[in-house]
Amino acid sequence: MGSRTPPMLPSDNPVVSLAMPEAKGPLRRERLRTARLYLCCGAQPHGEDPESLLRAALRGGVDIVQLREKDLPQREIELAAQTFRRLCDTHSALFIVNDDPDLAHACDADGVHVGQGDVSAAEARAALGPDAIVGLSTHSEKQIAAAAEAPADYISVGPIWETPTKEGRPAVGLELIRHAAASAPHPFFAIGGIDASNAAEVVAAGAQRICVVRAIRDAGDPAAAAEELRRAFAPLGEAAPGA
Repeated sequence: MGSRTPPMLPSDNPVVSLAMPEAKGPLRRERLRTARLYLCCGAQPHGEDPESLLRAALRGGVDIVQLREKDLPQREIELAAQTFRRLCDTHSALFIVNDDPDLAHACDADGVHVGQGDVSAAEARAALGPDAIVGLSTHSEKQIAAAAEAPADYISVGPIWETPTKEGRPAVGLELIRHAAASAPHPFFAIGGIDASNAAEVVAAGAQRICVVRAIRDAGDPAAAAEELRRAFAPLGEAAPGA
């Protein structure tokens, strides 16, 4: 990690957060603490510019947006990052980059999310510093327990149900959500096949936060889809998670 040169963005269009300096560090963690709804989104959802989808999703109540892109050329990802950063600033949401701490740094993201097969959470923390948000994927009780030793700010737990966005990854079911609710060492987001039809089940199993892809990305009205997902948290009352 230390020997790699961070990717450079187009010099005429650098990605810079417009948020005030105090938005970094403690305020980032406060936004994470109170977050309910997390959206993972590609750089060009359905082959289109992401602005319309992201604007609607954020208006509907998304608290965190992750740029997750495996296929497009680097320049296309970097250009999309400008839109993600700008809209997250506009809506006071967190902007996370998937897998790549160097790209997260170049994009002025709030942090990075790493999987079990990516760079470690410790490497991500070393690359981005103490103020960044670091997320870590977990898929088993063993991985959840091991996360206690990782310098992560949150974990994801799943996939609850099989999903094409994690092809080949077996479903873990709601039982792992119940386990995480009782023992997770960090705030956790339930993930995997969640939509408006089953979000209430996930919340009833103990999740205070959820992460989705298709439920918002593929919705005819992304703002309404986000609003409906947030309604699943109604039984938990008005208090923010972590309060």
